[in-house]
Amino acid sequence: MAVGAFSYSKSQVSSVIAYIQNQKIHHQKINFLDEYKQFLKEFEVDYDERYIFKEPE
Repeated sequence: MAVGAFSYSKSQVSSVIAYIQNQKIHHQKINFLDEYKQFLKEFEVDYDERYIFKEPE
């Protein structure tokens, strides 16, 4: 199971709600794993690729 927590300011709450409401459509464009890695980079989280989960085969 992948776990991640990212913090946003109160001023961004409406954007986060819109993101959640449109997740199904959004994930047709970018898969969860790629988006998760984008979040890690955006939030400047150092990570080792060996410890990032892999897509099921």
